[in-house]
Amino acid sequence: MKSTTHILLFFFMLTNYILIQLNGKPFNCLPKFSLKDILIYLDFDLDSVIVEYNSKIIHDSFLDITIPVSGDKIEVLTIVGGG
Repeated sequence: MKSTTHILLFFFMLTNYILIQLNGKPFNCLPKFSLKDILIYLDFDLDSVIVEYNSKIIHDSFLDITIPVSGDKIEVLTIVGGG
């Protein structure tokens, strides 16, 4: 068991992350994560969000091909219905 823990720790130490700003807070993610990957990882409902990427609204069709780089700013707005 101890060797498995050491292997996992070693893996995480070798993993390079990028630092982005997500809703005004620092967020580390893997460099190949798309905006869609990040939203899924954070359990956002993709049908009820609007994503602003570096001050521009990103259409849903571009979420899976837009790959953030370190320093990018992402704002996720959740649409809430009601009456």
